[in-house]
Amino acid sequence: MIRYRKILELEGEGISLRGIAANTGNSRQKVTEVIDLAKKKGLVCPLEEEMTDKWLEEFLFPEKTLEASGRQPLNFDYIHKELAKPNVTLSLLHHEYESDCRANNKIPYSYRSFLRHYSNYADKYKATWGTETIRRLRGHIRKKPIL
Repeated sequence: MIRYRKILELEGEGISLRGIAANTGNSRQKVTEVIDLAKKKGLVCPLEEEMTDKWLEEFLFPEKTLEASGRQPLNFDYIHKELAKPNVTLSLLHHEYESDCRANNKIPYSYRSFLRHYSNYADKYKATWGTETIRRLRGHIRKKPIL
């Protein structure tokens, strides 16, 4: 297993890519990929205790866990961009996703699973629409706007 936490901690200490690769037993390409993704997603050292290797893998590579199920993976960035448009709902996006899956002979996620995966994505990346959090989609308390 890749030691994501160790890679990020060594990078935070200023160790070279070759040094990190040698220390963790991963290729320089993999080390570079992990560091670039972490920077892109705003992860900086020191890491919090709850950020285990498993948590970091799910945070950096959310598509890995979904692809293993044998179903058509979800494009979370596309879903989030589309939801920002007027009159676009998760129900409409799920219908579009389901139609695309059936046209390509892929297995789609059920609507409930679609919502669960998107909600997890939104919670993990703190995706928001203006001042309301995406969590409202599952009936959670809304975040009040700052006046």
